[in-house]
Amino acid sequence: MTVVPAPSGAHSPRGRGRRRGRGAPYAFLLPAAVLFLLFFALPIGYAVNLSLHKVEVKGLGLGKGARQEVWAGLTNYADAFTDSELLHGALRVLGYGAIVVPVMLGLALLFALLLDTDRVRLTSFTRLAIFLPYAIPGVIAALLWGFLYLPDVSPFYFVLDRLGLPQPDLLDGGPLYLALANIAVWGGTGFNMIVIYTSLRAIPLEVYEAARLDGCSQFQIALRIKIPMVAPSLVLTFFFSIIATLQVFSEPTTLKPLTNSVSTTWSPLMKVYEDAFRNGDIYQAAATAVLIALATLVLSFAFLRAANSRTKQEGEAP
Repeated sequence: MTVVPAPSGAHSPRGRGRRRGRGAPYAFLLPAAVLFLLFFALPIGYAVNLSLHKVEVKGLGLGKGARQEVWAGLTNYADAFTDSELLHGALRVLGYGAIVVPVMLGLALLFALLLDTDRVRLTSFTRLAIFLPYAIPGVIAALLWGFLYLPDVSPFYFVLDRLGLPQPDLLDGGPLYLALANIAVWGGTGFNMIVIYTSLRAIPLEVYEAARLDGCSQFQIALRIKIPMVAPSLVLTFFFSIIATLQVFSEPTTLKPLTNSVSTTWSPLMKVYEDAFRNGDIYQAAATAVLIALATLVLSFAFLRAANSRTKQEGEAP
């Protein structure tokens, strides 16, 4: 009787199955990788390429070949660094963020702590009511608040007038920062509250029971247990808030037709829009956009590194 040897190694069915098993993760990752390349990596590369070129105009700029794209190197970046409008826009955004980020995260943390207590009723309705403004598109929210800021149509000014109280013009001068910050706080508090509240609900109940046995009050539990344990969520929400602040565009752009205090270059992204679509200089706009992206990356990386360093120090402390 002839004995046929069993297949072994790569030629065996088991070996072929292992090869297919090793390639399965890459097959699942392929759609995401393709989408990343098409809608993220390629646009970034194209923007960087545009930022390194400019248009050279010959003569009056008329006729075929009178306007040619030429290599500009870092000229567009140098122009962006010396652009006073871009610098003033960045300073305005920093002032805007100094109001929005602490107020929004402070309210989000406060609401999350209140909803996490046993004494609060209608928790589901309250949570939905606080989160609902986040579901409203930013342009619609800015329009809504913009008309509420107008003295001629706002019910707030009517009530203030009847009560004989002063009626500040929030769309003129200094209060403009408060008007814009109010829109962002109203729309973003709910999302950050949900993130922090979800982290609170993940804390084991045994921790609270041990604290109560030690005689801790609700305030002490919130201050010494809840807030330290949701610190990673606070870092995450702060990270998202920084990015959203640096990319503010919808609110000032929507309020611009309602007031003369908002210029066409009020924020850096508005400056990009002005250069690209009104001045027709997409090369300068691309350079400015790349600088904004780099600034966002640097600030975000520095904040995350500082947060991680502090976490490690607290973990190593005796």
